[in-house]
Amino acid sequence: MDTYTYIILPVLIFLARIVDVSLATLRIIFISKGMRSLIPVVSFVEIFIWIIAISNIMENLNNMVGYVAYAGGFAAGSYIGMIIDEKIALGYELIRIITRKDAPELIESLRDKGYGITSIQASGLEGQVAVIYIIARRKYIKEAIEIIRKFNPHALYTIEDIRFVSKEVFYRSSKKKFIRRWHKR
Repeated sequence: MDTYTYIILPVLIFLARIVDVSLATLRIIFISKGMRSLIPVVSFVEIFIWIIAISNIMENLNNMVGYVAYAGGFAAGSYIGMIIDEKIALGYELIRIITRKDAPELIESLRDKGYGITSIQASGLEGQVAVIYIIARRKYIKEAIEIIRKFNPHALYTIEDIRFVSKEVFYRSSKKKFIRRWHKR
């Protein structure tokens, strides 16, 4: 048995696919967030690694272990790419909350944690509702959802990706001051 062909090469192909598919995930995220300067660099490295992996597959067409490694690396790279996306959590999201009752405790708790809140009264299918809007960085979404579930577990909420926010206002209770940053486009 050829150790390089049936063990080392498939492991290298597997690892290469993990890296290039993870980079493909990042490239798509960067495209969706309008991060133009990073896209060419990530694209170059991604396709360079892919060419190396596929050329080794083509040189060893009778090696089924290489095929399995290629497919397994793609699957693992997809999973790792999703984990990387969750960890870096780039961008903003809109949380829209609809409650059947007025939600002063929920609003107060969200504001105490530093979320900018806009709330309005509206009419729903079953009468008056409160609609609460939050624009937050993605890295804070889980915390906001925990607060929503704690204070109003039956609230309907949706989360939507936002590509651009014209200005950002944060209140951090630990700092006791407003931080405002105006974005330029």
